[in-house]
Amino acid sequence: MMSPESCEPIIAESLNRVALERSGKVSIRGELDLGTPDVKYTRPEGSGRFYNPAEGTVFSGGIDMGSTTAKTVILDKDNRPIFRDYRRHDARIRETVSEVFHHILNELGDIRITLNITGSAGMGISERLHIPFVQEVVASAEVAQRFHPDVRTLVDIGGEDSKLVFFDGRGRSDIRMNGNCAGGTGAFIDQMAVLLGVPCGELNAIAEKRERIHPIASRCGVFAKTDVQALMSRGIPGPDIAASVFDAVALQSLNTLARGFEPKPKVLFSGGPLTFLPVLRNALTNRMGLMKEDVVIPAHPELFSAIGAAITPNPGPFEISISEFITLLDSDRPGPDLSDHQEVPLFEDGEAFRKWEKDRFVRIERVDVRGLDGSDCFIGIDSGSTTTKMVLIDDRGRIALDHYTYNKGDHIDAVRRGLTSMAEILDRYQVNPRIRGSAATGYGEDFVKTVFGLDLGMVETLAHYRAARHLVEDVSFILDIGGQDMKALFVDNGSVRKIEINEACSSGCGTFLQTFAEILNCPVEEFSKKACFSFSPCDLGSRCTVFMNSRVKQALREGAEIQDMAAGLAYSVVRNCLN
Repeated sequence: MMSPESCEPIIAESLNRVALERSGKVSIRGELDLGTPDVKYTRPEGSGRFYNPAEGTVFSGGIDMGSTTAKTVILDKDNRPIFRDYRRHDARIRETVSEVFHHILNELGDIRITLNITGSAGMGISERLHIPFVQEVVASAEVAQRFHPDVRTLVDIGGEDSKLVFFDGRGRSDIRMNGNCAGGTGAFIDQMAVLLGVPCGELNAIAEKRERIHPIASRCGVFAKTDVQALMSRGIPGPDIAASVFDAVALQSLNTLARGFEPKPKVLFSGGPLTFLPVLRNALTNRMGLMKEDVVIPAHPELFSAIGAAITPNPGPFEISISEFITLLDSDRPGPDLSDHQEVPLFEDGEAFRKWEKDRFVRIERVDVRGLDGSDCFIGIDSGSTTTKMVLIDDRGRIALDHYTYNKGDHIDAVRRGLTSMAEILDRYQVNPRIRGSAATGYGEDFVKTVFGLDLGMVETLAHYRAARHLVEDVSFILDIGGQDMKALFVDNGSVRKIEINEACSSGCGTFLQTFAEILNCPVEEFSKKACFSFSPCDLGSRCTVFMNSRVKQALREGAEIQDMAAGLAYSVVRNCLN
């Protein structure tokens, strides 16, 4: 039996419902509502381990292989479920399907089924085994239109995607899906739960105790991380933060998908997050301005796409027995083949790395702090989104002291720690310089300037330019990749001609790498060193941080080493930056 922890993190609410959601392996016990809310379909008498269907009976099967979970249903000729299964696949696609169908064989015997596959991770197995594939939005729309003709809007939130379908009541539909950002999806909630240090399954229960909602940037998981850390550093109660995460997901889903169209009731909610997270459902209901009676929630809407796949007709149906399908599946054992998914190594050999290491930095002139007693000095503070950088320089621009630290959600404390560290060094050497000026720049510029009484604040791009001109007088281009932002400055004849800054996505930034270093349980400093010694960097593309969770896990399943992942992510940063 699978433990509850092995199930989809955001479905802990289901553990209190029926044995299926507790184990992830138990066939259906109870009811599944495929029609209007007052129409129930009960499990056929006799189905289960000793189910003996009439000879020649063929059932309908559907598999929804999503980005994070696998959903499977078997329906009888009246579309009544005789088996259902929901579990996390952890990028083990073929193995998970095999486990489910062995369980079907044990529960229902060697029945014959027609089978369709849907879901973002189902295309590969569909193509290899020649099983009909149904686009998941089409599958969900099929169920909604057939069994809920009064529904005018379908909202589905999955692990890494969200969908909005408008029905006009005359058989026509307008389908919307999220594109290159997974900010309003279940994986986003997953990341926020990890950041809060609570099991994903407990997030809903915590959020139910909230008192107020705080704004959180839901457009990007990396941006949201900083907002949540800031709320934590301010002592905002956990229930308020958890509820704010759900509200941010609801708002992002509408902003991304509706795009000026007003969802009309009745509205049907489907997908795992909307099934097992009542606080998220309520947040979305409130954001859409709906009344309780405007919302349709069928039983087990997490299976909606799988049911849609099962009932979608195909010109040439794929019919097979359970045992035959298991044999076919067991023959599908592609070995690890990473040849088509590799980049050129960052360095040809150790000598190339050593040469780069020697010449990688522009040397900045420094001065011994012990000789600065009574000298004029200046303090510069860069209060960034994730880190704080500080320097003490003399009147010739030479660095006497420097400090670099992670903010941990508290910009003020980070600056205070930096100033304290510098003061301790000056006291140790009994040096008392005259501070003639101080300035702040970066994400927390205004806040830091006000709290510490600094002389002035400076726009970050200007600070970059002034520093670059100090180091390289004829500089023509400046590229800065920070914790959550990227900046490119084009300089012509001593003047900044153009500035490019990332806006809604920070997938090419420092926190992007830090997030994946944490996922791979590797300190970020060691992570970067490993990348330099990779001989087979993985081609991970250039996508949203949340999306790339699946790419990283899949590459690991295929045998990729951590150093290959690290180098591949370095390539991804560059691509994201240039794109």
